[in-house]
Amino acid sequence: MQLVILTISFFFVALAAKKIGQWFSQVGLPYITGYLLAGMVAGPFILNLIPEGASTDLRFIDEISLAVIAFVAGSELYLKEIRSRLKSISWVTGSVMLVTLVLSGVALYLLTDIISFTRGMETTSRIAVAVLGSTILLALSPASTIAVIKEVRAKGSFTATVLGITVTMDVVIILLFAVSVAISSALLTGLGFSASFALLLFIDLAAAILAGWLVGKMLQAVLGTSLKSYFKIALLLLIGFAVFASAFWLVDYSHDNLPLEIHIEPLLVAMIAGFYVTNFTNFRDEFASLLHDVGPAVYVAFFTLTGVALKLDILLATLPVALALFVVRGGGIAIGSYLGGRAAGEPASFNRYAWMGLITQAGIALGLAREVAVEFPALGDAFATLVISVVVLNEIFGPMFLKSALRRAGETNLPMTATADEVRDVLILGIEAQSIELARQLQAANWQVILADTNRDHVERLSHEDLSEHYLPVINEETLAELIDSSIDAVVAMLPDDEENLNVAELSQMKFGVKRPIVRPNALNMVEKFTEMGALVLDPASAMVSLLNQSVRSPQTAAVLLHQDSGREMVQVTVSNRDVDGLLVRDLRLPNDVLFVDLTRNGSSIVPHGYTRVRLQDEVTLIGKASSLEEATLKLGY
Repeated sequence: MQLVILTISFFFVALAAKKIGQWFSQVGLPYITGYLLAGMVAGPFILNLIPEGASTDLRFIDEISLAVIAFVAGSELYLKEIRSRLKSISWVTGSVMLVTLVLSGVALYLLTDIISFTRGMETTSRIAVAVLGSTILLALSPASTIAVIKEVRAKGSFTATVLGITVTMDVVIILLFAVSVAISSALLTGLGFSASFALLLFIDLAAAILAGWLVGKMLQAVLGTSLKSYFKIALLLLIGFAVFASAFWLVDYSHDNLPLEIHIEPLLVAMIAGFYVTNFTNFRDEFASLLHDVGPAVYVAFFTLTGVALKLDILLATLPVALALFVVRGGGIAIGSYLGGRAAGEPASFNRYAWMGLITQAGIALGLAREVAVEFPALGDAFATLVISVVVLNEIFGPMFLKSALRRAGETNLPMTATADEVRDVLILGIEAQSIELARQLQAANWQVILADTNRDHVERLSHEDLSEHYLPVINEETLAELIDSSIDAVVAMLPDDEENLNVAELSQMKFGVKRPIVRPNALNMVEKFTEMGALVLDPASAMVSLLNQSVRSPQTAAVLLHQDSGREMVQVTVSNRDVDGLLVRDLRLPNDVLFVDLTRNGSSIVPHGYTRVRLQDEVTLIGKASSLEEATLKLGY
């Protein structure tokens, strides 16, 4: 009953943390910083809404969250998608790990002379502390990185490379941690290194890889059922919890009943499982969709509980040492990322800002620190607290650095911050009721709209509207040049004089390169002229008949076109993301409810199927929910 009350209490704290995180986002700070602060305030050192020791009782929330975070990390390592960035990811990852591991290890070893719980230790024990601590400090945070990237809707080569490095490093770190634990165990116990030591290390790693494959098979079986999505999410969470519970049980069982202690790293198991489902099954889209649905709740719960568990008194006591390690770690990452970026041939802008995207730490580092406290009672909570102190600093400042780096790299896509060449622009000639309503609807869809007319009275009528209006004394190349440039996506001619409409269509196409001007003619005898020049003609009479015909034959399609289907919309996207260039449609990780309707390449329309390859500058038409279309647009281009 006490656990139930505690869980309910934490649920309400997490709800408050979610609101605080939203407020933090509004003032330019990451969501997760708000979650951490809310947990700290609700914890035992301030309001005591969640009492001391509660984080231990709520460990199951931590384990479920870590499992989902590891699933997400594994799923983000999609080989087909990062293939174009593998060189940079490999160079930067290797360089950052080497430089940071050496600098952090040396710094930790030197600081053991002034750290209270390590002062007076033997040299071998101090080396063990340095090995364990420097390994954990290498860990990054896929969860925090993904959360910030989604928050600012970032996309581009910088974003893809930073995320790839983050995920890859955590995969390698978990492997390296298993090796570090074995080495440190030999140093602390004085057993030394032997053939049996190497064999045990190999068994642990092999067992983790096998377990990850088996868990991946279990996830594949769950995803292959016809169960409702919420049942699949529940099973996914249950499997994640079972991974951690089984790993801890195996350590105790092998210690008590076998001649050797088998330690399977649960984070590695879950990460391999996510990697397997994403790269070697047909359920990667559904798996990503389920993780997307459960992710926000997991992030709130995990980071809030982390804030609750922070020991503020010990944090303050170890702050000087933690600050020193924070600076050394940041310096190592900066040097390593710069050297790795130079070796990989990355541009100077990447080399300047990459380190800022690799500061954040969170779940995996905290989990490893806690595991050290359990594995090595001689070090205990004091070691974990020291490491957590550094992790907290990285956790607080890391998302801010990452957010700043994404902005400086020009890859954030928050409202009103899109780059000029990725804004959909339209010029509408003719100001009247229909054109004004068209302008409003396009603005609502984030188009940049300009309204113009040759009638000054019509233009002055819009002076009080939130629309950009211009008066054109005459339609010619000079006046249109003031409103049309190479970035214009569409020109709509709706003037009352069809000769002026024809002039607009010809000039926009011949002089300004508009691929297909759109015309609403006033007289039927002009339709043929507009059609011959390749304009898209919308004659009100024939358009109404065609729409009625579509409504009879395919009412759902007509409902989408008429915006009567509140659940779905249709958009056209220009493919500009180099990471998807050459991928098959079936390999694009788009939301499950987004459907490819059409693909136009070099003026030719292609009916897309699973084995159609997407190329840069393709124009693709998509249909789906508004939120899913927004995510798909960010994935493909603009």
